Amino acid sequence: MDLIPTPSQTIGPFFHLCLHSETDLGSLKGERIRLICRMLDGDGTPVNDAMIEIWQVDGAGEYGRFGRQCTNEDGRCEFETVKAGHVNVQIFARGLLKQLFTRIYFDGEASNANDPILALVPEDRRGTLMARPNAEDSNLWNFEIRLCADSETVFFDV
Repeated sequence: MDLIPTPSQTIGPFFHLCLHSETDLGSLKGERIRLICRMLDGDGTPVNDAMIEIWQVDGAGEYGRFGRQCTNEDGRCEFETVKAGHVNVQIFARGLLKQLFTRIYFDGEASNANDPILALVPEDRRGTLMARPNAEDSNLWNFEIRLCADSETVFFDV
């Protein structure tokens, strides 16, 4: 008997459907930044067919638009957005039966000290949730998502 997997049994790469190339979350109010996300597997190999979705509040504390991008051959995708307290992230990738949830915080922000969710994360693991500024461009922030291994990004059970 030949068994043929159904879409619910095979994970991706179905993520390019209903996506567009616009990366700008233009309706959000606040300090404009570019956020580069890079996804790596446990061996440090780029995951080139995942989808990253972000949700966040704007500078006025209200949820605006969300953004959704596929990773490229280098495991990267880019969002033009605003720098707020944190960014909620959903990750869809091959091999994942359910999406993963994490957050992006901005390294060095005073608001990190008072964030109740970040406080739940062991101090030695909080670095996996930090976007870091680019030394040459203050409007560019880099965030690395590691799906497993010693430096695995903290994921939340939502």
